[in-house]
Amino acid sequence: MNNADRAGKVLANGVLAGYLYEVRDGIRDLYTFVYDSEYLKSGSPIGHAFPLTDEPFLWDALPPFFENLVSEGWIRTHQTSRTRLDKQDSFGLLLANGEELIGALSVLPVEVS
Repeated sequence: MNNADRAGKVLANGVLAGYLYEVRDGIRDLYTFVYDSEYLKSGSPIGHAFPLTDEPFLWDALPPFFENLVSEGWIRTHQTSRTRLDKQDSFGLLLANGEELIGALSVLPVEVS
């Protein structure tokens, strides 16, 4: 996605499952998740709300599925202090700490141009 401001690759059990993109236009933030074409051939859905499809999933807010991967409480406070991100920047915190998530998913930052 060429117009993304920030992006992350989503790994399921260490396998590239797809990409999560954020586009900010100053008024609102838009989010897109799209499965990787290779993952569609033999992968499993990353969650019940994400059936395998080549169509992108679109939202005008970070969806709860990804929001719930971000830490809360004192851990979030510590992570925001360490990364110098705003406490409300869930997408930024997900990218900064997504390699250390509990469970099968990881979210790693990707350079966008």
